[in-house]
Amino acid sequence: MEVAHVLTNCLRVIRNAWHFYFAVAYVIKALCGSFCIALLTP
Repeated sequence: MEVAHVLTNCLRVIRNAWHFYFAVAYVIKALCGSFCIALLTP
């Protein structure tokens, strides 16, 4: 196996992990935001 091929695969996995992390963080932030708004409204 070539080093460049392995490196490309590693970078792809890391990039996918970052996308996943940001998606999860965005969802949590959205849920927390709506939850806080629900708490603040009478």
